[in-house]
Amino acid sequence: MTALTSTFSVPGLHCAGCIAKLEGGLARTDGVISARVNFTKRRVAVAHSDALDEERLRDIIGRIGFPAERLLGDEETRSAPESRQLGLALGVAGFSAMNIMLLSVSIWSGAEGATRELFHWLSALIALPTVVYAGRPFFRSAWAALRHGRTNMDVPISIGVTLACAVSLYETIIGGPHAYFDGAVMLLFFLLAGRFLDSVMRVRAEDGVAALQRQRAPRGLVLAKDGTSAWRDADEIAPGMTLLVAAGEVFAADGVVLSGTSNVDRALVTGESAAEDVSLGDAVLAGTINLGAPLTVKVTKAGEATAIAGIARLMEAASGAKSRYIRLADRAARFYAPAVHLLAALSFVGWLVAGAGLHQAVLIAVAVLIITCPCALGLAVPVAQVVAAGSLMRRGVLIRDGAALERLAEADIALLDKTGTLTLGRPRLIDDGGLSRTEAPVALALARASRHPLARALATALDGVDAAEVMDIEELPGVGIAGLAEGGRAMLGRIDEAGDQPLDGRTGYHALTTAFRLGDGAIRLLRFEDALRPDAETAVCRLQALGLEPTIVSGDHDRRVQRLAARLRIAGRGERDPEGKLEAITSLSSAGRRVLMLGDGLNDGPALNAAHVSIAPSSASDVGQSAADLVFLGDSLAAVPAAVRAARRTMRVVRQNFVLAIGYNVLAVPLAVAGLVTPLVAALAMSLSSILVVGNSLRLRKAAQ
Repeated sequence: MTALTSTFSVPGLHCAGCIAKLEGGLARTDGVISARVNFTKRRVAVAHSDALDEERLRDIIGRIGFPAERLLGDEETRSAPESRQLGLALGVAGFSAMNIMLLSVSIWSGAEGATRELFHWLSALIALPTVVYAGRPFFRSAWAALRHGRTNMDVPISIGVTLACAVSLYETIIGGPHAYFDGAVMLLFFLLAGRFLDSVMRVRAEDGVAALQRQRAPRGLVLAKDGTSAWRDADEIAPGMTLLVAAGEVFAADGVVLSGTSNVDRALVTGESAAEDVSLGDAVLAGTINLGAPLTVKVTKAGEATAIAGIARLMEAASGAKSRYIRLADRAARFYAPAVHLLAALSFVGWLVAGAGLHQAVLIAVAVLIITCPCALGLAVPVAQVVAAGSLMRRGVLIRDGAALERLAEADIALLDKTGTLTLGRPRLIDDGGLSRTEAPVALALARASRHPLARALATALDGVDAAEVMDIEELPGVGIAGLAEGGRAMLGRIDEAGDQPLDGRTGYHALTTAFRLGDGAIRLLRFEDALRPDAETAVCRLQALGLEPTIVSGDHDRRVQRLAARLRIAGRGERDPEGKLEAITSLSSAGRRVLMLGDGLNDGPALNAAHVSIAPSSASDVGQSAADLVFLGDSLAAVPAAVRAARRTMRVVRQNFVLAIGYNVLAVPLAVAGLVTPLVAALAMSLSSILVVGNSLRLRKAAQ
């Protein structure tokens, strides 16, 4: 028996219950080995025997209650169209709710007779089309569930909205005093807001992987056996082929150097700004940049087997795992909504049994529905998040995912990348080695002719100097750059005291040291450093004071990591590739830790996605920013502990909001069940509970201070 894997798009997945229903149903199917849902992409990967074909598997998923379509190859299920549809529905519901509330204020203020009836009809004309249009996401989901003999959260929502509108319309037709179209439309608005934010989160997760995929070279120059060369698309390149990679080009595949010596920007893998020397036999990776001189490379891995493709798969897998997190409000609403509708039904039956008429029983049941409308419950989390997000934005911290504040408040350990996160990621000259007035202009001319990060840093440091005229400038692969100046031959790079042979930078000078020599003059050792971010030491101390354990996890050499860790008085682990960082997070998570990951580079993408919560600087790569939950602006690291404090305060306010919302129901529901509350009073009470929650949340306006 052969094991196969098939992937299906399942757009009907809306909650953790849907995930459990689908995975559980497939697990009980003969021939299915395992099933894993990626909620972010709305897809399920099914491992199955060859006795179960894909068409039958699709039908089985449909019978479980989720229409599915087979995904072929790398086809993506994009969430952007769904986000646009939800955004339109949210806008329509919000606009309608505001207008209906204006009409309701007039009714509550004492409008009577024909005026009241006119306002009721106007409310109906606004509300009914709005409910039909904006309620489609819930109605479609509820109908699909009921049609397959199951239920979900959208079923009671649909029943409540439909019943509220039907009774309101009936009251309007018979000229009754009560209509509560405002409650139905407001309920839709708040529910759509939550679903819209969830869809935006999924789009961002997909964009992070897409940004990483864009780092690949679209094609490469392949050298044939007869000596000719031709450009080929990246997906046509195969192991065993030979690539010619010019200076400045991106490697289209993984391989080993057959000939040539150069410098390679490997920030994709290590996150380090300093280029690395490569020569015969050294490995190069797809997505990295050849900085120095042309190379001939033998392809070892291509396409989906390359390191960059592996990082993308790690990000996707980590995103799928994190998407299982259920928001606090969702967990409460999952039990709250069914209980509310059951209570309304029991109130209706109880009053009928007690001898009340059908009309009175319906009004009491609807009053129960309105007074228990979970608007305050729905506002408990998002309003607090919005206010806290505004406070953090003024502090220079942008929140990419509303639920990130909850996860940030739970974090108990912080893993910190080194280059670009704890440090600025920009080498700067700290010792010019005693460059004379004659030497500095020549060194500047050579530095401006090179793309090496240290050369660029030197050019920046000597910006106020007038560059000398240097002739015959040439790159010396793996050594540096040289040319003819007025004082003789000038060299910037790796040179020994005799000036004849290059120094071994791996065992000689510090990695951020280069040398300059003009003619037979003295060798000037130029030292650079990647400076710590402002407030880095203070930020680390504040994280420790908040109960987090900062630890450096970096792709840089362990020696440099340990030196920085000792300076900050924290632990450090060097030489960790993307898989190593991901393994560290997985191990800590398995031990029950809640990991906060700070990183900036492409190599940090999987770790940022897999962590309980993640933060990246605004200088991070597109992949780093897309994968992070929060992004801080500017160079100062002080924004990180400030965000942690704000998150913890936000969650305290959220818990208070839940107490207010539930406490309101504890007091109001018995009155509604007893028939002592009219639908109008119920609508006012429901609005009051929402105002209390909003008012309490506004205390977070200075949460980041």
